[in-house]
Amino acid sequence: MNLKALTEQKVEKQNEMEKLLDTDKTEKRAFTDEESELFTQLESVIQRITETINAISKGRELTKAPEAEEKEEKKEEEEEMKEEENKIAQEERAFEDYIRGVVLETRADVNLTKGENGAIIPTSIAKKIIKKVYDVSPLLEKTTKNNVKGKLEITYYNETNESKVNMAYVAEFVSLESNVGKFSTIKLTGFLAGALAKISKLLINNSDFNLLNEVINIMSESIARWVEKELITGTRDKVDGLKGVTLGVTTASSTAITTDEIIKLKRSIKQSFQKNAIWIMNPETLTAISLLKDNNGRYLLQDDLTSDFGYTLLGKPVYESDTMP
Repeated sequence: MNLKALTEQKVEKQNEMEKLLDTDKTEKRAFTDEESELFTQLESVIQRITETINAISKGRELTKAPEAEEKEEKKEEEEEMKEEENKIAQEERAFEDYIRGVVLETRADVNLTKGENGAIIPTSIAKKIIKKVYDVSPLLEKTTKNNVKGKLEITYYNETNESKVNMAYVAEFVSLESNVGKFSTIKLTGFLAGALAKISKLLINNSDFNLLNEVINIMSESIARWVEKELITGTRDKVDGLKGVTLGVTTASSTAITTDEIIKLKRSIKQSFQKNAIWIMNPETLTAISLLKDNNGRYLLQDDLTSDFGYTLLGKPVYESDTMP
């Protein structure tokens, strides 16, 4: 038996012991004779497993050459990786069978958990959908993610109020005029969102059709478009998006934009925010700017293979989004 199997067996026995203790705590009573005997047996088994693990580890250190140890560790890693790949493949089959309405008996650890509204998507499928969402929407990659439950309050220093701290020259031995910097909070509340993807019976009954990939593509593209919309325009009483951004430059014409106005817009951003700044444009806006030229007839918008989004404007990446006004 290898170390991995022994360690899993030890954890299993420890869980049994903990469950036994929790039962007595909940019921507020002492061990029965049977429980006391079972607890002693578990304690003895855990001790023997621990001694065996220590002996195996010590024996490997004393008897195996470094090359042999590395080979053994590599073999165990490959076995674990293969086991994980098999589990993912079983989860994918179980998910696809669930969509097709096929009822199969599978391992308990890959069975889909049923709920009131259907079944919970396996972790491996959910990860593929999330990865695809990031591929479709690079804008999401630039956001700050907070993996917490419930409400989250973020404290920040508010420089817009009159009592902000200011630096200035002073004469020697003259007292400074004190200002009290004020902090504000941003309150984030969690919301539940969902997307329903309908697939025709014709595709479901077609065994040659890659149903899993189609579901992942449909869901991820829908999620990406929705997330982008929330990040940019938001939804009342849910997500603010960029609606709180008031800084801007008004164009002289309602139907055209000039190079000077683009330069003024860029320079209106504080220098401390310039480093990570990007342009987000509606396709029609991007088309209009793509046609702008300088005095030498060169286009203002340049292709840039090193940019995340493929274009740069005045040194900043340009991102195109259908959800941008």
